[in-house]
Amino acid sequence: MKPTHTIATPLNIRYSEEIPDAIHFHSHLHHEVYYFNGGACSYLIGDKLYELAPGDLILMHGMTLHSPHIGSAREYRRTTIHFDPDFVQGLIGPSFGSLNLLQPFQELRNHRLRLNGSEREEIEAHLRRMLTLEAGEDATSARRLQAAFLELLILIYGLCEKPMEALADDVSDRVKHVQNMIGFLEAHYMEDLHMEQLEDALHLSKYYLSKIFKEVTGVTVFDFLYQRRINQAKIWLLVDKRMSITDIGYQAGFKHPSHFSRMFKQLVGSTPEQYRKTNAYSAFF
Repeated sequence: MKPTHTIATPLNIRYSEEIPDAIHFHSHLHHEVYYFNGGACSYLIGDKLYELAPGDLILMHGMTLHSPHIGSAREYRRTTIHFDPDFVQGLIGPSFGSLNLLQPFQELRNHRLRLNGSEREEIEAHLRRMLTLEAGEDATSARRLQAAFLELLILIYGLCEKPMEALADDVSDRVKHVQNMIGFLEAHYMEDLHMEQLEDALHLSKYYLSKIFKEVTGVTVFDFLYQRRINQAKIWLLVDKRMSITDIGYQAGFKHPSHFSRMFKQLVGSTPEQYRKTNAYSAFF
């Protein structure tokens, strides 16, 4: 079982004020633009928790587990755009030359932008225009929506230039390798993994891969792997009461129940049994 968020079209924009009964951690292969219009919300992406303010714009690579947390809030307004990066790359084509409009998602991966007054007004006006085009039924609305989305990506690129400039000049190749490593780990985290498998899959030295992964992410490959497994275990503990603690540990990729319990306690601060009992009515789910 792997939580996913699917979309019917390669480009989808939605505005909502609805407060859902249950909110689940999810991951997906498409990218996401999330704009917080207002209300109260914190957003958990991987192991980072962002306390949101109206006007916050989040870029999400998608593969990291993420979920909003609205608690007992009575207002939760947001605009979300999900898009297939391959589809958008086809729209971009050669017309933008060396300007890679997907670069903020590729290099910053999951990034929160706190917009100032004029930036917020411009982004909100553009999102309203896109929502109007999304609702259009004439033959040109879909094409105009795609063009408007490309313009939004240009605006986002401009907002992200400084954060991206903070990355080293030689980071592109390293980040690409690390992204490939994360993709491999995401696909195989429940298996018995060794660095030799990454070495074979990416055709790069395991020593080099270990080095750049720590430099780019700040954690080791296996720290990331264990956190990914524990994140998945936390989901199963809360959403599937039929699964035993032992089965959850095995399904998440741990060979020994004692290792699973030890790592869970180390990363979460409680045992799997305590976590399931304490968070039985967690607002995240």
